[in-house]
Amino acid sequence: MKHINVGALIEENKCYSGKDEELDTKILDEDKLLDIMEPLIQQAADEEIGLVADFHVCEMFPERWFDLVLVLRATTEVLFDRLTARGYKDRKRNENMESEIMQVVLEDAKEAYDPIIVHEIPSNTLDDMESAIRRVQEWSTQWLNDHGQEITSLTAT
Repeated sequence: MKHINVGALIEENKCYSGKDEELDTKILDEDKLLDIMEPLIQQAADEEIGLVADFHVCEMFPERWFDLVLVLRATTEVLFDRLTARGYKDRKRNENMESEIMQVVLEDAKEAYDPIIVHEIPSNTLDDMESAIRRVQEWSTQWLNDHGQEITSLTAT
């Protein structure tokens, strides 16, 4: 399996059209990103290699790209502390908090993809994260088995 850090791909290829000063964030150019990702996804499909695309939203990606969508969730207390530690300004932190409370990412994922492939994963504690790693390893192992691929290593580092 291969991993694509979509955020890094965006930065490396300058997939943004400007900056939102109020939220202190870059404005994503979705078309440019999708144009860059399409051949990566196709190459993985052609080579029958599993691919993990890691990003904080999913609804912009074509449904045909994914067999599984994982939505990490956190309590508002945990999320507030994480966003504060990252140095988010009040407005950006508040918008992220509101999105989590309203389950925006989870609902967007369920609307964009077959709900059977969308899974909500708690991410509050170290135990939650370790459990999530085990679940992802199990799903990955099953995907590799289903696609006749050899399992070399699926350990977390």
